[in-house]
Amino acid sequence: MKKFFHELFSDSNTLNEKSVVGFCSFIVMVAFASADIVTGTLGKDLIINEFIFNSFLILTLGSFGIGSVDKWLNKKHEAEAQDNQPTPELEPTTEEPVQ
Repeated sequence: MKKFFHELFSDSNTLNEKSVVGFCSFIVMVAFASADIVTGTLGKDLIINEFIFNSFLILTLGSFGIGSVDKWLNKKHEAEAQDNQPTPELEPTTEEPVQ
């Protein structure tokens, strides 16, 4: 577990930290919703402060939104970098064709 967190926050990782935070926030939202449904079917009222749920909602949407924009910008920059690379010129051949 310690190795996972070390790799997660290192500069040369393959995981997107924003997506991990967004996913964890989404799991908390699902847990809140599940607990509310279960307590509702039992006839009890689950009191969740609205600002707490809204903060997880904003965190989830923000994390996934920023992650998507980041991915889109990286693809755009990669495409521009490939367009700016010089294309290899074909060299004229001086060999005569074989008959």
